[in-house]
Amino acid sequence: MSGMNTPSNAVPALSPELRTALIHKLTALADDELILAHRNSEWTGHAPILEEDIALANIAQDELGHASLWYDLRTQLDGSNPDELTFFRDANAYRNAPLLELPRGDWAFTMTRQYLFDQYEYVYLNALTQSTYQPVADVAMKILKEERFHLQHTQVWVKRLALGTTESTRRMQHALNDLWAYAQQLFTPLQHETTLINASIVPDLPQVHQQWLTYVTNHLTTCQLTPPDTTPPNETRYTHTPHLTDLLNTMQSVARNDPQGNW
Repeated sequence: MSGMNTPSNAVPALSPELRTALIHKLTALADDELILAHRNSEWTGHAPILEEDIALANIAQDELGHASLWYDLRTQLDGSNPDELTFFRDANAYRNAPLLELPRGDWAFTMTRQYLFDQYEYVYLNALTQSTYQPVADVAMKILKEERFHLQHTQVWVKRLALGTTESTRRMQHALNDLWAYAQQLFTPLQHETTLINASIVPDLPQVHQQWLTYVTNHLTTCQLTPPDTTPPNETRYTHTPHLTDLLNTMQSVARNDPQGNW
């Protein structure tokens, strides 16, 4: 995971409270990307067509690179080792959204999840480019360039499947129903995140949520899918599913078998 440099090596001064809150947030952003990258990588060799096998593998690689950028920003703040964070933390120390750890499901499930997350990232990263903490703004801008293409890709797949056969439409609506509540948890604040919002280091989540809802609802309606009723995100952070432990058992197995190896 290590080895990628952030666009800026400068580390602006932060109060201890802001530094701690930002470490938590950077970890969550990185964990989201890492876990989604792993789930997408499970399609390698199994996607419905060869072109999509290659495309989703590239998206997974992009997500892994984005995770590395966020982990590297955390390293600037606390000296942590991205490889240690990736391969030697247990599930209860991960801060990714449960949406991303769910098993890959069928193609409709994967594309629906990817679309909901891509639309969230597009809105969130756009806002994050205005962060008062310049290293965060720089990384957001860098990631946003690739996420635009991810969003365009999954928008097309959602439309293609939703307006395809009776069976593909049924599967898309079923996936949407299963994933909708999980997607709302993307907008649940971390502990002390309000501190970062008040300092304009990260955007206000209710505003991001409303923009996301507008974009997603418009696209899904155009695709003749019915978004489930939306309830406000919980005020407290979500808990992980057992699926994350299973995922980490696979992802971390080689490193844990040889902790002294060079990864």
